[in-house]
Amino acid sequence: MTTISNLPRDLMEEIINRLPMKSLKAVRLTCKSWNNLSQCESFKKMHIGKSTSKGESMMIVVQPHSIYLMSGVVDVDPCIELKGKLSFLNKQVSISGIDHYEGLLLCFLKDVTRIVVWNPYLGQTRWIKLRNSHLLQGYFNYTLGYEDEESCRSLKLLRFVDYYHRGPQEQFFWYEMYDFDTGLWTTLDVAQYWRIHCSHRSVSLKGNSYWCAKERSSEGFVTDHIICFDFTRERFGPLLPLPSCVKDHKYVCVTLSCVKEEKIAAIIQHQNYSYDSVSEIWITTKIEAEMVSWSKFLRINTELKINFPAYFFIDEEKKVFMYLGRRYKSVDIYPTTYIDIIGEAGYLNNLVLGVPAEQNRWESMCSYVSSLVQIKKLARGKRIEQSSLEKRRFDQNMLRLAEIEKLMKKQSRY
Repeated sequence: MTTISNLPRDLMEEIINRLPMKSLKAVRLTCKSWNNLSQCESFKKMHIGKSTSKGESMMIVVQPHSIYLMSGVVDVDPCIELKGKLSFLNKQVSISGIDHYEGLLLCFLKDVTRIVVWNPYLGQTRWIKLRNSHLLQGYFNYTLGYEDEESCRSLKLLRFVDYYHRGPQEQFFWYEMYDFDTGLWTTLDVAQYWRIHCSHRSVSLKGNSYWCAKERSSEGFVTDHIICFDFTRERFGPLLPLPSCVKDHKYVCVTLSCVKEEKIAAIIQHQNYSYDSVSEIWITTKIEAEMVSWSKFLRINTELKINFPAYFFIDEEKKVFMYLGRRYKSVDIYPTTYIDIIGEAGYLNNLVLGVPAEQNRWESMCSYVSSLVQIKKLARGKRIEQSSLEKRRFDQNMLRLAEIEKLMKKQSRY
């Protein structure tokens, strides 16, 4: 008698391939053979290929207790489809935001003492307890990466704060890394001749992370470089130039995004407070830890009122990009959430997202590409003890952090 666990492989693939991604967790729990099939690379390419072949861009939209998987097609007749709601543990977990790193999601919680790394495709999570949660919590920057080993990728989390107020006595730097294999935090020695602002998100490419940055000694607020953190060597590379147009304007806002996990795009918005100001999108033609080259992709008139998107999506072939927008109508209490699509020659279109926006709450949105990267569970009984050197470094940083917080509280009184 044929059972569900010993069906022919081609038949199993056909059945599972027809299921939405939100149902894959149930598939893996059905039986061992279905679980093994859902985690193989060939199945992933087939299952995901049915959407990518149609030119769809997958995205995740986040609200405090809800996470939606959506797909969008940018064309002369654009469309967006709600694929479903992704389950995330339980309703008691309140999410403040999500960042995407090559198929893995770094989830920030209202509970600032911990964060979660999640692979929705495999249904795996890893809870990470932070070593501190103080007044400077909002100044910390996070990113995920891995050592460049295709056979066994070793995941790591980089967390750092770069606080600078008025002078040397009011600045604080702390770079630390969490190793998924050992479950240990380690303080890194980093040369501080550059600065990454706390509001700048990283983008991930081939296991490494990139940010907008600037020389620490330079004046003004313009970030005219990018910088890479190499997770294999556990160090930052040199400052790499952004397109030359950044230096041609006094007020510039730069946002980075990935293009098909192969390139980095930068939207450069010239804030000249005039109607003739423009924004430009540039895409890398070559990108490595220690070199970069750029090519202009699109020039946009800012009369279209782009609201500095945290994430945006590029379609190189159709010469358009899209991002999350929000609008209020005079009779509305809640705003309507849109996907704005902008292209050449003044092309503008928008799609209603179909997800209810909450009052005074900006949804966050990020791109999504499924991944078979395993999130290892920390082996029980094999926790490695923190070194005495790291304990001393941690204590010193905590004392310095307390001093900076006292200064911040004192300044807030005036």
